[in-house]
Amino acid sequence: MPTSRSLLLFIIFLIAAFIPAAGQKVKYKDIFALLNTKQYEQAEPFLKAYLKENTDNSNAYLYMGTIYQDKVANIDILIQTDRAIQQMDSAILYYDKTLKLLTEKELRKSKEYYESYNRRDFSTGDFGVKLDYVRFDLEKRIAGLKEQIDKIKAVKYYFTASENLYKKSQDLFLTIQEAYPGYRELYLRSDENTIKNLTTLSHRFDSCTKAFDNYKTSLSNYGKNKYNQRWDLRDIANFKSDGKEMADFYKNEIVIWNYKAFADESLAIIEKDVMPVQQNLVKFDMEINKLKAKLESDSVSVRSDLARLTQGMLGEQLKKFDPSPMPIDVFSLKIADLEYKSVLIENKKAHATDDLNVRLQAVKDELRQLNHADSAAQKLSARNLDEDIINYQQFVTNTFTKGDILKSYVHSVGEHIAKEKARKTAELAFRTEAMNWLINGSDSIPLFTDHVKPNNKFHPLVVTADKFTTGIMFADSVSGTGYFYSITPSHKPDIKVMFPIDKVNMREKTLSSTLAYAISDPNAQIFFSLICMNRKDKAGKYPVTVAKIYRSDGLSWSNNFALDFTPSEMTFIPDTGELIVKGDSGLSARIDKNGKLMATN
Repeated sequence: MPTSRSLLLFIIFLIAAFIPAAGQKVKYKDIFALLNTKQYEQAEPFLKAYLKENTDNSNAYLYMGTIYQDKVANIDILIQTDRAIQQMDSAILYYDKTLKLLTEKELRKSKEYYESYNRRDFSTGDFGVKLDYVRFDLEKRIAGLKEQIDKIKAVKYYFTASENLYKKSQDLFLTIQEAYPGYRELYLRSDENTIKNLTTLSHRFDSCTKAFDNYKTSLSNYGKNKYNQRWDLRDIANFKSDGKEMADFYKNEIVIWNYKAFADESLAIIEKDVMPVQQNLVKFDMEINKLKAKLESDSVSVRSDLARLTQGMLGEQLKKFDPSPMPIDVFSLKIADLEYKSVLIENKKAHATDDLNVRLQAVKDELRQLNHADSAAQKLSARNLDEDIINYQQFVTNTFTKGDILKSYVHSVGEHIAKEKARKTAELAFRTEAMNWLINGSDSIPLFTDHVKPNNKFHPLVVTADKFTTGIMFADSVSGTGYFYSITPSHKPDIKVMFPIDKVNMREKTLSSTLAYAISDPNAQIFFSLICMNRKDKAGKYPVTVAKIYRSDGLSWSNNFALDFTPSEMTFIPDTGELIVKGDSGLSARIDKNGKLMATN
């Protein structure tokens, strides 16, 4: 069975439903039954209808204010802020009307409606409802509502401020993000506008943080509500992909990109690293240009100066934010070009000497430096100079005036180095080939034993580097003559000796069976040339020709011998002037200083 209270409410609802239908006036005592049990939603339409007809019921105004105040608890203070304030303003309005109408007389007249204010009077000890009690409560309610209005306005203000400041921060970050392909370009292309934007971004995000902190404080001061947001602060790790997602400030977990950390870090790199390095790049280029002027005006090598200068190269500082800095490649090319020109100056004496080997080494040194310069030129030419010019605008402006001049410089220096390299490569080939020949008047004597061309009349059998060569010269295919030439640095022999050989056995067609040996005394004043056959003649002997040569007087003697063995070694005995000829078989022959065969063993 329904309880008595439920039954009462049921009857009241029937009455409330019946009264309008019957066209009768709404009675306040019927509505009060709902109000007194806090059935505000059901009572509100009847109460509003009642107040249209009755403007002197203070208790009706009191409950109308209570209804509006009660509604605030169910309103989203961030999404429906204006509505919440309207409800509180309405509550204040009705409370104020209550205060204006409420008197002692009104209170006595409507005493049953104010039973909730029944209090003990501490002076008399009696229970009762006093006007002061009601007025104090209403004034307290009004003051509390006004304070709540201020609090909700503060909550909304700081919430909106933090949300808007974050949106503005994000918009500014996206502007920066879209302006640069990556961190490298951001740092290198930074200018006053970039610094201004980054500074603004840092301050704006800082203001956003403070606004959010104030919002949290205001929210806490406001009291019970459904919001309890916190920031999930994330760093910008990838400049091109991070920082784009908009934050939902109504969620409890808000993903926030730390634009301030990004801006502060970028500013620190630009101001402390990039800008000083950019200034130093210009200074470094000026130092290179000074050395270039010194080389050109004084015709002196600056290689030692360049070595000292390159110790202060800025590559490592630049590579912190650019793994392949264009200015370093420009410096490398300029330095390589100056080093090559310095080598040319250093090698002037080498090219003036008659020493072919010194000339050859000089050309090798020059070509080695040219290869280095050519690599530097090709590396610079292969770069995307259009992009580099944008990245290093300050450097280009201060060193080349404009980008087109830089491009022209790279092209012209590259072409010059390529031409020089081709010229020096040809010279190297010529100098290398020259080392293979002795020049004696119109004759060219090869200093190699392999691949001697058939039409060459000189056939070297012994070539002792930087000392001497000996062999057979065939004026025709039959008659041959032995020769002995010293090998001088100029490859123009100062010892030039031709001597007779065993023409019967030593012919051009028997060259494959011909051997030769050559030795000198310790002071390189006396020389011996031995030419022999490694096969026996008709008499069963091994034909041998030995020539003795003096540096000062030329040929001393040349004799033919027939030995029982094939010679494999010669030994000169300075004390006696004798020559010992030994063979692999252990046999030997002794020839005296005058060229006579003394004995064979």
